[in-house]
Amino acid sequence: MQGQVDTRTSQVATPQRPKSLLARLNARGFRLLMIADILVVFGSMAGIVSLRILFFNGFATYRLQNYALSFAGFTAMFVATYYFGGLYERELRLGQRAALPQVASLSFGAWLIVALVQSLLSRNPVPRSTLPVMLALVVLGVSGNRYLARWLRRRRGGPPRVVLVGAPDDIHLAESHLHDDQSQAMVVGQAKNAQPLLELVAEAGATEVLLLSAAMLDEVYPEPLDTLERRGVGVLQRVTPRDTLLGLAGVREIAGMPFVALRTHTLPVSRARFKRNVELLGMVVLAPVMLVLMAFTALYVRVVAGGPVLFWQERVGQEGRPFRMVKFRTMLPDAEEGLGAVLAKRGDPRVVPGCQWLRSTRLDELPQLWNVLRGQMSVVGPRPERPELTAQFEALIPGYSRRHEIPPGITGLAQIHGRYHTDPEYKLGHDLQYLVNWSPVQDLQILCRTLWVVLARRV
Repeated sequence: MQGQVDTRTSQVATPQRPKSLLARLNARGFRLLMIADILVVFGSMAGIVSLRILFFNGFATYRLQNYALSFAGFTAMFVATYYFGGLYERELRLGQRAALPQVASLSFGAWLIVALVQSLLSRNPVPRSTLPVMLALVVLGVSGNRYLARWLRRRRGGPPRVVLVGAPDDIHLAESHLHDDQSQAMVVGQAKNAQPLLELVAEAGATEVLLLSAAMLDEVYPEPLDTLERRGVGVLQRVTPRDTLLGLAGVREIAGMPFVALRTHTLPVSRARFKRNVELLGMVVLAPVMLVLMAFTALYVRVVAGGPVLFWQERVGQEGRPFRMVKFRTMLPDAEEGLGAVLAKRGDPRVVPGCQWLRSTRLDELPQLWNVLRGQMSVVGPRPERPELTAQFEALIPGYSRRHEIPPGITGLAQIHGRYHTDPEYKLGHDLQYLVNWSPVQDLQILCRTLWVVLARRV
């Protein structure tokens, strides 16, 4: 059973060819679906206005170029909402959900923005009475684009090719379900455990891996799960009755069987870019207050602790890349002489007398806004650690490197729930929970709770 491959459908390895222009654009986030959606949204607006002009006796109040510019701006709002809402992220071929609910939700959000802009204009390029019709046309058209893209993908590449991994009884049961619904997937390989998985997937040309036994998760994480994800192979774990006690969301149905998709990268690129743009906008709005606060804090450090005012230290950033993090100096200049990298703790004797309150109020972290501007850090995210400590934690704690998926933050979920002395493994749990459930609302909640932590001096 272990390592079996359907030799009739296995693919012969071929030399790698240079990537096409479309493949390179795809790697940068561009999708042909974007063009199809642009045509649908722009066409819906132009079609509605054209019908009004033709059949309702000269409704045209703009020149043609003004209509075109207005429609282009509104179309950009819709497509940006779709992008940041994750509508252009790569889909797994198995267990695909209905496109209509997500499209409708995102379209409604963009439509509200368009309606608000319309209400502020003296003359409306799209009549208010036809806005609901426009929304319906856009939802139907954009959803239709998704169903058409899925159909073309299946017609071009055939049904998904899956490898089943698990105990013999589990494999037999899953195979019988898939056999009854052969349009869902084609079984091209089987394995009892994850040891031969990478070779098996490559030889069989598999597009997805189905983990059927509860114990499989420990065998594939973090490897070979990370490698399979980078190769574009989807990995799904069967949901058992015991798993439902965890309150799992996002369960997919495959031939009548419940699965959840496994990902080593929890925050899609589109959402990470949206997070970055929102943080930059917030920094611009709050810049006057932050600059005044930093100036007063710098003056206090200069008077109490002397020079230098700023302290630079190497930390581990996104994807494990080192960077120089800056903060106001609150420790003695020779604080680590003969000690090396040491975690901060409550009542740390290395702190300059009179500067402890800067640490408890997090004011010493304010200069890291410079790191945020440079893209080395986020306002909210997992706190960056020093390379020496990171190496220790990665050796002791499986999956610790996942916290490096996004730029580290000035504050984070682990900071509002933990303390300086909280165990790194517990902090990791908070960090990964943050990545899985990220949203702008969650960031706002963390910032508000950080303010409470600062006021309460809870460190």
